[in-house]
Amino acid sequence: MARELYNELASKLKDISRLGAIAWLLWWDEETFMPPGAADARGLQKEVLAGVIHEKKTSADLGLLIEKLATTDVAELDDFEKANVRDARREYLKLVRVPAELEKRKARLESEAYQAWTKAREKSDFTIFSPYLKEWVSISREIARYIDPDQPAYDVLMDKYERGMTSARLDELFAELAKELKPLRDLIVAAYEPHLSVCEGFIKPPLDQSAQVALCNQVARDLGFDTACGRLDVSVHPFSVGIHRTDVRMTTSYSETNLINEALGGTIHETGHSLYEQACNPDHTDLPVSLPLSMGIHESQSLLWERHVALSEPFFEHYLPLLTEKFPLSFAANPTPRQLCLAANAVRNSFIRIVADEVTYPFHIMLRLEIEKDLISGELQVDDVPRVWNEKFEHYFGLVPPNDANGCLQDVHWAHGSFGYFPTYVLGALAAAQLFAAANTAIPDLAQHISRGEFAPLREWLRTNVHRYGSLLPSADELMAAASGEKLTARHYFSYIRSKYSALLGIPL
Repeated sequence: MARELYNELASKLKDISRLGAIAWLLWWDEETFMPPGAADARGLQKEVLAGVIHEKKTSADLGLLIEKLATTDVAELDDFEKANVRDARREYLKLVRVPAELEKRKARLESEAYQAWTKAREKSDFTIFSPYLKEWVSISREIARYIDPDQPAYDVLMDKYERGMTSARLDELFAELAKELKPLRDLIVAAYEPHLSVCEGFIKPPLDQSAQVALCNQVARDLGFDTACGRLDVSVHPFSVGIHRTDVRMTTSYSETNLINEALGGTIHETGHSLYEQACNPDHTDLPVSLPLSMGIHESQSLLWERHVALSEPFFEHYLPLLTEKFPLSFAANPTPRQLCLAANAVRNSFIRIVADEVTYPFHIMLRLEIEKDLISGELQVDDVPRVWNEKFEHYFGLVPPNDANGCLQDVHWAHGSFGYFPTYVLGALAAAQLFAAANTAIPDLAQHISRGEFAPLREWLRTNVHRYGSLLPSADELMAAASGEKLTARHYFSYIRSKYSALLGIPL
C-alpha cells in the first residue's frame, strides 16, 4: 500500500519539479540573454507558469495523497523516500495555510518594493522605501502566524532558508562568534594596515578580459565543474541556478582592476554552488530530497572553495605560473604566492557588506540580524531603521555610514521580504570552516594536493559527506554531525582565522 501511494506521490512531485525547472530557465534567460523588449511578455509568461505551479502544489489531490501516506505504515520505504514524504508534507502545509489573497498581496508588493528600493538607493533616501518595508513587515508577520502561530515569527520566516534553525540556536552561535571575533578582528585590521598600499602594487591594471574569460573557465573545469551539464556566462551580479543536476547555469563578472577577488573569486564562489547542484543526491532527481539542504549549507560549499581553497597559498603556488602567462604586464612585479595571498586576503573595515573580507563580514550580518529580528517582533519601528543602523554600525565598526545608500539601503533582501536570509551567510562561513577541517583530517596531505592542482580528493570527499545527502537530514546541525562528527560550531572558524592570518602577517593570534 505505502509503495503504491509513494509512487503516485513521486510522480506528482516530479511533474511539479519539472515545471519549476522551466520557471528557473525563464529567470536565467531574463538575467542573461533575453532582449530588453521582451520584458513584458516574459512577465506574463512567468505569471501564468507560477499560477500553474501553485495550483499543482496546493491541489486537494496532492494533499489527500500526502495525508494518506502520513497515516500509513511506511516501513517498506527507504530513508530517502521517507524524507520525500516528510518534505512534501512540510511544503504543502506551508502553502495551503497562507490565504491566496495574502500571496497575491505579497507578489504585488515584491515588484513595487523593489522599484521603490531602487529609487531610494539611487537617491540615498530611506523615506522613499520605508512605506514598502512597513508593509513587508506586516505581511511577513501575517504569513508567519498562518504557517505556525505557536512559534516565534522570525523562526518561521527563517525556516524558509535554514530549515531546523531557531532564534535560540542562532543566538547561541552568534554569541560564541561575537565574543571572540571583535578583539581578533581589531588585531588583524591593525596588523594589515601597513601592508595595504604595498598589496595594491602586486597586480597592475588593466586586466585583459579575454584572458580573464579563459582563466575563469579553466579554473571552473579544474575544480570539477562539468561543462557538459552546465555553462558559465556573464551577468552584472554573479549567480548560479540549478535548473536540473544536468543543467546548472552560473555567471560571473569581469573587472579591469580586481582579478583575484572579483573575476576569479566570483567564478570560484559560483563554482562551489554549482558543484553542489551537479552532485546533489543524484539517485532521487526531481524529488524534494535531491534539493540542497539549506541556504547556509549551500553557502558553505561556495565559501569552502572560494576562501579555504582559492584564497590559500597552495592555490596560488599552483596557479601563479598560469596567471603570469595570461597577464604578463599585470604580473610584471613578479609577486610570490605568499604576496598574492596577502593581497587577496586584505582585511579592513568597510561600509559595504558584499565587498567585506571574511574577518569583518560576520559583523555586517550581526547588525542586520539584530535589526530584522526587532522589526518582526515589533521592538523596532521601520522609521527608526536608519538611526539604529548607524548606531549599530558605529558599535561594530567604529564608523558611521555617510548616507543611507552606504548604510541601510545597500541590500535588496528587505525589498524582497527575505527576512531570515541574512544569517545563512554566516552559518555558511562557519560550516565551510568546519567541513574543511574535517576534510583536512580525512585527507592529511590536502594542502599538497591543492598546490599541485589536484582538487578531486576534496571534491569527492564533499560529494560523499555533503552532496549525496541532499535534504535527507532535517537540519544543518545533523548534516554537520554526519559529515564532521559534531553539530555546527564557531570553533573551527576561529582556528582557521587564527592560523591563516597569523601565518600571513607573522604575528601571534
